[in-house]
Amino acid sequence: VMAGVALPRAPGPAAPGPAATTPGAALPVRVMVCDDSAVIRSILCRVLGGDTGIEIVARACNGQEALDQIRRKPDLADVLVLDIEMPQMDGLTALPLLLEASPGLKVVIASTLTTRGAATTLEAMRLGAVDYVPKPSAAALSGDLSFQRELLGKVRGLGRRRTAAAAAAAPRALALRTGPALRPRLLAIGSSTGGPQALTALLQALRTELGAAGLGVPAVLTQHMPPAFTPLLAEQLTRLGGLPCTEARDGEMLRPGRVHIAPGGRHLLVVQGPSGLQAKLDDGPPENFCRPSVDPMLRSAVKACDGKVLMLMLTGMGHDGLTGTEALVAAGGLAMAQDEASSVVWGMPGAIAKAGLCSAVLPLPALAARAAVLLRGAA
Repeated sequence: VMAGVALPRAPGPAAPGPAATTPGAALPVRVMVCDDSAVIRSILCRVLGGDTGIEIVARACNGQEALDQIRRKPDLADVLVLDIEMPQMDGLTALPLLLEASPGLKVVIASTLTTRGAATTLEAMRLGAVDYVPKPSAAALSGDLSFQRELLGKVRGLGRRRTAAAAAAAPRALALRTGPALRPRLLAIGSSTGGPQALTALLQALRTELGAAGLGVPAVLTQHMPPAFTPLLAEQLTRLGGLPCTEARDGEMLRPGRVHIAPGGRHLLVVQGPSGLQAKLDDGPPENFCRPSVDPMLRSAVKACDGKVLMLMLTGMGHDGLTGTEALVAAGGLAMAQDEASSVVWGMPGAIAKAGLCSAVLPLPALAARAAVLLRGAA
């Protein structure tokens, strides 16, 4: 029944300009869809195929079929939308094999937004998937275009924009700020697409750099995720990253050495309480289409800490955190960003780097080492 219903048209890019062979013209993002349900495959392919910047290059009904196609032609696709529960070979089994066969492939998990689905999706992201989209349902066929916007936005953002000029493009020249002699009261971290893997690597490196002394200050973290995911993210980061992480609770004290994670669906704010910094959870409207959002976290942290905030921006799509970082730097705080080469998507870190707000733009181990220097001397 679902397959026979016409999908509402999601906003897409303008009609294509010059042919893809024109030097500098972006070529379509090549996508493979793998799901054992013919209905789900049909929905995904019709949404994606309706975008002139996307080309459906392959379909598969299980992990083995997808793997066979990728092994025959490793550069077949830029992005793979992958289901988890499938016969013959499930998504978790196939994922590392697919990435081994095609290291540049960006895998997006089609996830159920339940606790069980969140646990499986986070495990897939640990194994190398870079993002997820909700499994399409009847809601995807209604007038609500949120599913289609999310799917198209993520696939567009992850697709390699292959151009004739890309290979010869010069490295980006970035203007770096001279960092203030900051003794931070708070560490703030923002991340999105590719975040779980990057966060694990960052926390592991900070743990190595700082040893038993730990962070020395509280840390707050906003990772774009829905409610079912963030408690499990906290558990995963504690287990793999080596630093204690918890989902923030409204009114709790922000404890030195602990990473407090914004709960899915709520903004995490920082306020000055009678005995120190406290978490405040906020149900205000989304910012930059996100809730939680990095911007309100940073604005509140700047106010509560008189600007004495060290901010690290990791891989993520879009520009969430840009205006908050502007306020942070203006108040005397210090911002650093993950570099483009090590980011899954250089949207959020790239936005603050290109705006000239960063004192350093580095791969994760070097970013952690630079942050550790400041954290060792924190008040």
